[in-house]
Amino acid sequence: MIRAYKFLIRPTVGQEQQLAAMLRDHCALYNAALEERRDAYRHATKTTVRYGQQSAQLKDIRAFDSDQARWSFSSQQATLRRLDKAFAAFFRRVKSDETPDYPRFRSFKRFDTVDWPEGGDGCRWDATPHDPVTRVRLQGVGCVRVHRHRPVVGKIKTISVKREGRRWYIILTADQDQPDPLPATGSAVGTDLGIAHFLADSDGGFVPNPRHGQKGAAKLDAAQRALSQSKRGSKRRRKQVETVARLHRKVRRQRLDHAHKTALALVREHDFIAHEDLKIRNMVRTPAPKPDPDRSGTFLPNGAGAKAGLNKSINDAGWGVFLGILTAKAECAGRSVIAVDPRNTSRECPECGHTVKENRPTQETFRCVSCGHQAHADTVGAINVLRAGLARRDANQA
Repeated sequence: MIRAYKFLIRPTVGQEQQLAAMLRDHCALYNAALEERRDAYRHATKTTVRYGQQSAQLKDIRAFDSDQARWSFSSQQATLRRLDKAFAAFFRRVKSDETPDYPRFRSFKRFDTVDWPEGGDGCRWDATPHDPVTRVRLQGVGCVRVHRHRPVVGKIKTISVKREGRRWYIILTADQDQPDPLPATGSAVGTDLGIAHFLADSDGGFVPNPRHGQKGAAKLDAAQRALSQSKRGSKRRRKQVETVARLHRKVRRQRLDHAHKTALALVREHDFIAHEDLKIRNMVRTPAPKPDPDRSGTFLPNGAGAKAGLNKSINDAGWGVFLGILTAKAECAGRSVIAVDPRNTSRECPECGHTVKENRPTQETFRCVSCGHQAHADTVGAINVLRAGLARRDANQA
């Protein structure tokens, strides 16, 4: 299995300048390769330029441009592969009738990562098992100190250097054996994700919604107002850009921390976990406008204002991040995770099976109109999710 490790690196002032120059030159290479593909298709009878052709030109580019020659050949190939993946995703979206989103030129401010394959030229991971002082050797930069807060297990496959604000990180992907599973608990649980409560389980427990984005909204709004009032190109605007980015990073780290802790608690306590197969991208989609048939050029109310508030709350909860982390932790721990169809999970009575929308008169209340069973609506949904998950597991095993 492949596992990623992320460590803070502590470059010197000179090394930090070299790292920034490395990002700038790789960004220029990416944009030049994109321009070559675009111009070849537009002006050369729709000629398609592929990765192999562009990679073969690197030797001549390095001989002509001394700035490109000081960096690793393997890292430049990885940058060209990144562009190739962007075009592959573009053509896949075209074939599936999705919004194509043609690959765009990258600004240096938004080009933050350089990759190396382990064993390639220009990068070497220098770590001693019991020595906390670790360094990574990068061509053109030197030996950079790494704050390795935990050991790296397995064979390293790729190494990446990433810039986040004023901090620099190194990301390793390691191929390691499947770890030993956690001891069996004999417990199974169903979960129901929501807004009022982040998570409700089939045992009647609730995980509160921390609402990190809402709590930090006041500071973020003030920072964004100050940014909008700053003159473009000024020192004050650059400082405000860093402030806004720092606030966004803080909220993202808080969501990640909450998702990791919640998923870890579920994985430790239960052998089987069932959750709703939520289509989050569809849930946060903006409502389509409704033209007024009686008046040309005007539109009828479509609830976009209320939907915008709901979309903001869904994004703030971070369901997609949590489900991805839960699946990864369950795989490492030898647990089973199954996604089930979410339709009518909060409307079906767990006692008699009667399913109508009147069973849920309010957001939190469930009251069966047939048998009179009462419970919290999210708990009912989690119970039905668990039953559907167990039925699906048994069907797969049969």
